[in-house]
Amino acid sequence: MYKIRTYNQISDIGLNRFPMDSYEIGPDVADPDAFILRSQKLHDEPVPDSLLAVARAGAGVNNIPVEDYTRRGIVVFNTPGANANAVKEMVAVALLLGSRRILDGVNRVQELTDISDPEAMAKQLEKEKKRFGGSEIAGKTLGVVGLGAIGSMVANMALEMGMHVAGYDPALSVEAAWRLSSQVEKMESLETLLKISDFVTLHVPSIEQTRHLISTTALLRFKPGARLLNFAREEIVDAAAVIAALDEGRLGGYITDFPLPELLGRPDCLLFPHLGASTAEAEENCSVMAAEQLMDFLQNGNIFNSVNYPRTRMGRNGGYRITFANENVPRVLGHVLSVLADHDINVIDMVNKSLRDMAYNIIDVETRPKPEIIDAIVSVDGVMHVRVI
Repeated sequence: MYKIRTYNQISDIGLNRFPMDSYEIGPDVADPDAFILRSQKLHDEPVPDSLLAVARAGAGVNNIPVEDYTRRGIVVFNTPGANANAVKEMVAVALLLGSRRILDGVNRVQELTDISDPEAMAKQLEKEKKRFGGSEIAGKTLGVVGLGAIGSMVANMALEMGMHVAGYDPALSVEAAWRLSSQVEKMESLETLLKISDFVTLHVPSIEQTRHLISTTALLRFKPGARLLNFAREEIVDAAAVIAALDEGRLGGYITDFPLPELLGRPDCLLFPHLGASTAEAEENCSVMAAEQLMDFLQNGNIFNSVNYPRTRMGRNGGYRITFANENVPRVLGHVLSVLADHDINVIDMVNKSLRDMAYNIIDVETRPKPEIIDAIVSVDGVMHVRVI
């Protein structure tokens, strides 16, 4: 029986993926094999000795102490792309609202009072509508910073809306490149992208390298009057630098899903209350992906969409499966294979992958290893979380 402790409100559509006859699931589960959560902060949460994995039903993992969990051999999963369509649609809304004074016009209609004559009302609004003019986004250039699951969808969408699209992503994966239209112009540097873009939209993770990616220096390279969209993470943008650029008239507007007190009341800012992924479909997609990744890991040892361990997958080849994590140093795997050989355990198939300081291994063997063999593997320096599945 696998045990999953839940935090926050996780969609039942995802939780129902776990077979009830082999999984115990709930917020009070003791000795859990895994956590599944959304926004719960785990930095101060005690870590059960039984914990093997954590799945975040969302892309960002700032609420999880990833480095600490990595040292403990705990795999941290996220669900990139599960909410991509929801964010893409929000960016489409932001582009349109940022180009035309639609909200001002809508609010003006609601402000009308003492007008009982429809004809008089229509004449008044017709007279005032010039106040709410704007420009079309067709023909404008959208600069997309980060071309992963969300960024590639945003880029392709903008092309369909008649925009020219420039993209920048120094870490563009082959998988992401396949998703991206060939019409997206690839930029060699962020600076080049900023100089040509009428709109710049951010779709990069919040890591040390991207903190304040949009800084005073970056904003000086913006095309005069360009608008900045941030539906990624608050920390990617230096808010003080943005305010200065707005005050000086160099930046035409700031549209963000991460409002700050100092941005309130500014007519050149459109502030959303973190709505990017707030759709029923996105929550369902995230919960389903998180559940399926946890099940594949717990039942088969496979790792997919982990932020701290390498992608490692191997089909079942019969026999018994041994999995373990280890420090990414020489001779660890060799020592483990020597243990198996010394006990006449034949290896059917195996895979070894590494990511930064950690490595992960799946080994299929013909016969079930006895407890003393597993104890010998556990005793190898650098090995952690040995399992027989």
